[in-house]
Amino acid sequence: MKKADQLADIGVVGLAVMGQNLALNMNDKGYKVAVYNRTASKVDEFMRGPAQNSEIIACYELKNFIETLQKPRRVMLMVKAGEVVDNFIQQLAPYLEQGDIIIDGGNSLFNDSDRRTQQLAKQGILFVGSGVSGGEEGARHGPSLMPGGNKAAWPAIQDIFQSISAHVDGEPCCDWVGNGGAGHYVKMVHNGIEYGDMQLICEAYQMMREGMGLSGNEIQQVFAEWNEGVLDSYLIEITRDILSVKEADGTLLIDHILDTAGQKGTGKWTGMNALDLGTPLTLIGEAVFARCLSALKDERVTASQVLPAEAATFTGDKREMIDAIRDALYASKIISYAQGYMLMREAATTYGWELNYGGIAMMWRGGCIIRSQFLSNIHDAFERNPNLQNLLLDSFFIDAITEALPGWRKAVGKAIEIGVPVPTFSSALSFYDGYRSKRLPANLLQAQRDYFGAHTYERLDKPRGKFFHTNWTGRGGDVSASHYAV
Repeated sequence: MKKADQLADIGVVGLAVMGQNLALNMNDKGYKVAVYNRTASKVDEFMRGPAQNSEIIACYELKNFIETLQKPRRVMLMVKAGEVVDNFIQQLAPYLEQGDIIIDGGNSLFNDSDRRTQQLAKQGILFVGSGVSGGEEGARHGPSLMPGGNKAAWPAIQDIFQSISAHVDGEPCCDWVGNGGAGHYVKMVHNGIEYGDMQLICEAYQMMREGMGLSGNEIQQVFAEWNEGVLDSYLIEITRDILSVKEADGTLLIDHILDTAGQKGTGKWTGMNALDLGTPLTLIGEAVFARCLSALKDERVTASQVLPAEAATFTGDKREMIDAIRDALYASKIISYAQGYMLMREAATTYGWELNYGGIAMMWRGGCIIRSQFLSNIHDAFERNPNLQNLLLDSFFIDAITEALPGWRKAVGKAIEIGVPVPTFSSALSFYDGYRSKRLPANLLQAQRDYFGAHTYERLDKPRGKFFHTNWTGRGGDVSASHYAV
């Protein structure tokens, strides 16, 4: 048995890229770390390579791994989400005692984290489901961490998590999110917003490259300029860098990359949950479908040869159009975050969470993929009004949308005219116009539903909650389908 001062502060299971870099990050911050991987050779490679000359303890059996940890034992799983997490929990549980902590740092579905929190609590084991964002670089030097689950575990992991996280203005990009699956839920929404941000940037790029005929070098300069203003962000920054990388023959590398995009499911999960909760997450939905459409490469090539475009060629002032595209990108980004926060607010009500919306923006300001200057504006909005119903109703965002709106409409209109697809730009604008509309055509929709299915409707001149049915044809009856959701 090792002495207390020889025991590790925390153990990491899984030595893929994220697990390795988190372990090294913890070691750098002065924590003693034990590591375990199911494939022993991975442990050897890690210890001979990145972990050489570190204080990290290599373990080759789970029992020994657990014995190496000081109590309460803190075990962080950095393994593939889903069944693999459950399998490791089953293997670890027999060696753990009451008050020990299992942390899942993978991209797990929030429902799974909720279930694991409840199941392990019955055994006296504290479960934490934590979002980890920032990729390889973030894990190594400071990620954004979004822990949730059993709050009794937070005092035992707070120092480690806040030490290894990114810091902005001296504040850690990590705080307790909420009970059950709240941490992984917020990470899921983060990833959904990431899908949206990336697609918005791609549409701006496509407008300039295919729509306006700008060179890659010209577009690179535009993104460099944008990164100095309100669009300053990690994704704009890396887009600027990507557009400067060239092949040996001097051509841009970007022009040699196949135009089909992959996905790991978190954007899809966000859209599916939005449908479950009845929240109009239109922009992120379009971003996911844009990836699906990109995957139809062979079909698109065939269609390009037979389907007419009947589109105009771009003419006009290029500088004005670039500014309009910038406005469309900025305004659409505001819509994306507004929708994401709408979803989190609805989830908090549905699942019984108390989410700190301004605090979430602070967690996302550094370390993560969507980090940007813009998140400080979101934090400030919730500082002004913690009960803010929608970001679009905050004074800063009202002014920002008002200023960007003419260019936004111009960019979307021009895209339609010249035949460049901008699904997220246009869906964001449609959502904005719908959200600001005092009256929508849902009255006709309700009449249609009542006509063919007796689903009933409410009246403007009667109290809400009182439903009516009309015998539209004179041949139907007076019985309504009251058991249907309206």
